[in-house]
Amino acid sequence: MGQDVTLAEFQRRIERIYYEKDAGRGLSGTFMWFVEEVGELARALQRGQREEIEEEFYDVLAWLSTLASIARVELAGAMEKYGQGCPKCGQAPCRCE
Repeated sequence: MGQDVTLAEFQRRIERIYYEKDAGRGLSGTFMWFVEEVGELARALQRGQREEIEEEFYDVLAWLSTLASIARVELAGAMEKYGQGCPKCGQAPCRCE
């Protein structure tokens, strides 16, 4: 899987790997795992070790993706919401106060 994969393709890949197990755990159980991964990212950011930070970002994205799939949310919808800039002021970069 290369770097030119769309967000939708990434979400489908994560579904193929983890959906059955994560859906069995349920939305709230999977959300707790997601929160744990966010905590690991926070600790990695505090330590400042680049390789660890990257790995934790990747894990958070994968858990967010599986959580979205269980909730029947297409993450690619974020492209529509943020595709023209800030959804509030419409600017890029954001000019909101």
